[in-house]
Amino acid sequence: MELFKSIREPLRQFPLNSYTILQVKLAKIRSALKFKSVQQKVLLPIALLVAFLLTLPRVLSRYSITEELVDSFTKASIHDIVFRFIFATVLFWSVLQLNTNWKYVLKNNSRNKRIGFLVFSNTLLFVFFVGIFNYFYPILVGQNIPKNELGLVHFVYFIVALILVFVSGVLRYQLIHKEDVIEKEKLKQEKLKSELTALKNQINPHFLFNSLNSLNTLVRGNEEATMFVNKLSSLYRYILQSGSQDLVPLGDELAFLKSYVHLIKTRYRDRFSITIEIDEKWLPAKIPVLSLQLLIENAVKHNEISESLPLQVNVFTDESHLIVENEIQPKSTAVDSTGNGLANLAKRYDLLENKRIVISNTSNIFRVRLPLN
Repeated sequence: MELFKSIREPLRQFPLNSYTILQVKLAKIRSALKFKSVQQKVLLPIALLVAFLLTLPRVLSRYSITEELVDSFTKASIHDIVFRFIFATVLFWSVLQLNTNWKYVLKNNSRNKRIGFLVFSNTLLFVFFVGIFNYFYPILVGQNIPKNELGLVHFVYFIVALILVFVSGVLRYQLIHKEDVIEKEKLKQEKLKSELTALKNQINPHFLFNSLNSLNTLVRGNEEATMFVNKLSSLYRYILQSGSQDLVPLGDELAFLKSYVHLIKTRYRDRFSITIEIDEKWLPAKIPVLSLQLLIENAVKHNEISESLPLQVNVFTDESHLIVENEIQPKSTAVDSTGNGLANLAKRYDLLENKRIVISNTSNIFRVRLPLN
């Protein structure tokens, strides 16, 4: 009994390939950073600065510094300068905000859709602000702008807004680069911790197999005990050989599962049974290593298994999933469990394949669906 229990700990501690996990996490972080908002304390000063530079000629014209240049323009009154400054600030802030933050509400859409949204929204934004300028300028400033000057004003605003679109790209690149450097450093530290944990949990293969061979010699003549030791040996061999892999073919997992089930049946006899019906087309499909073992162990651990309540586990496939299910038979005593098994499996699927497992508990059936494609 103790020998059977001893296989659980190394199975539970089986580490993921830290390099692969870190690469996947880094890719996800980079993707998330692409849609991170640029802070307003960066956008607003840029908009204010550009607006100030754009209205500066109007300020200078009040003191005849640029008299010859602006003779043909409307009078640069205080109202005119204030209106243009506020208008330019709001326009340029809106352009920066749209092209650094707002457009990423469509982050889950295709690149073409995002570009289309960017072009359409910038055009609509500029037309809207031009309409605001044309309508409110005569009312608030008290003078009309000649058509030739109005066209020039629109052109200048358009050119500056276009430049700010490219400035937005630079701001986003700087944000991504800065955060990327920080996250890389964090991942380095996490990698070191992961490698240290893996070293602590490492099993010495030579010591292990020498011990199993010695045990096999001691029980020679007892066919059942010999078979048990051989199956246990194959279990550990699979675990050690898979140590550098995160994903393995479903066929390999099924072969491993048969050895694991043999150990369970040695303990529970006819009180435990399992049905496996797998479409052969799915045998090459890759799944996280030890996924099936974890689900079978979970079923055995959390359900009553007795002569009156034998446990039946079904493993089968449908059009796109590998399904493991069992009838719920709650134990009368509390189960000593951390509850991390299924959470760990879900996290591995998310990190390694960017997919989600589906866990359901309906009609007294506990079912876990693992995506295969």
